[in-house]
Amino acid sequence: MLAYTYTEQGRFELIEKKKPVLLDPKDAIVKVTLASICTSDLHIKHGSVPRAVLGITVGHEMVGIVESVGAEVKKVKPGDRVTVNVETFCGECFFCRKGYVNNCTDKNGGWALGCRIDGGQTEYVRVPFADQGLNKIPERVSDRQALFVGDVLATGFWAARISEITEEDTVLIIGAGPTGICTLICVMLKHPKKIIVCEKDEKRIQFIKEHYPEVLVTAPENVKEFVLDNSEHGGADVVLEVAGTQTTFRTAWECARPNGIVTVVALYDEAQTLPLPEMYGKNLTFKTGGVDGCDCEEILNLIEAGKIDTEPLITHTYPLNEIDAAYELFEGKKDGVMKVAVECSGL
Repeated sequence: MLAYTYTEQGRFELIEKKKPVLLDPKDAIVKVTLASICTSDLHIKHGSVPRAVLGITVGHEMVGIVESVGAEVKKVKPGDRVTVNVETFCGECFFCRKGYVNNCTDKNGGWALGCRIDGGQTEYVRVPFADQGLNKIPERVSDRQALFVGDVLATGFWAARISEITEEDTVLIIGAGPTGICTLICVMLKHPKKIIVCEKDEKRIQFIKEHYPEVLVTAPENVKEFVLDNSEHGGADVVLEVAGTQTTFRTAWECARPNGIVTVVALYDEAQTLPLPEMYGKNLTFKTGGVDGCDCEEILNLIEAGKIDTEPLITHTYPLNEIDAAYELFEGKKDGVMKVAVECSGL
């Protein structure tokens, strides 16, 4: 089968690999129908994820059809359409029972697929702990509607959930890339008084204005003044930092009101400074990643009910044999790309 593979730092290649087999009674083999490219894949490509293993098939955002299951798998069966969770988790350890599945203590726990074990930019993928890692897609939900459930949409849902948003709040979201848009969609479910999005890219700004006209938008150079003008207590009640640049961490805490919440969703390439003398007296609460992707069934139900729609994020579609071109487009941020769907195998 064809598999997009991390062959050396700075290089992925589409190569032939053997079809995976069940290695554990809790495994499932999934025929991948659609996969997507994530910024985290680019971090692997450029050496920013030290735990990533050379030779692995990349990709951790995918949907497909269950082909076979191990003897201990109870929740899915061959023929089921499923989303695949970005995280591998046992469901039994202290952290899993608390819902902190990103910190699963099993040796295979955490971000494994497409990082430490073969992922989903391929035709077939082995999913460990399938009862936790797979969720059945409702009949009325298409693969394209469900594509982001296991990763970028789960991230946005988790970020909104832990941010303690109320209907009285002004919420600032920094960054309107795919994760930022998913975060925005999930914040909207909380019905805050105001939502402000900070973004510099004109095409992304237009995307927001087209799809979410009720949201306020500002450029980074004006964000502090804009937030002050549109909030009641000296800043945003909640700030979600989804951009992950050298300046946006500072922007996040500077735009938060005293005793506000700052949720850091972004993954940074470099360490960030916490300038405590400057921050003294703001009494901020910081909440940090990574995502605990344990809400996928609830997210699928919200999609089925018409309350979440991320399909507009899919701006381009490529077959697996053209995935090099898909990466070039996505990494270069060309042609207004938001997310790319990769068709990995036919039904």
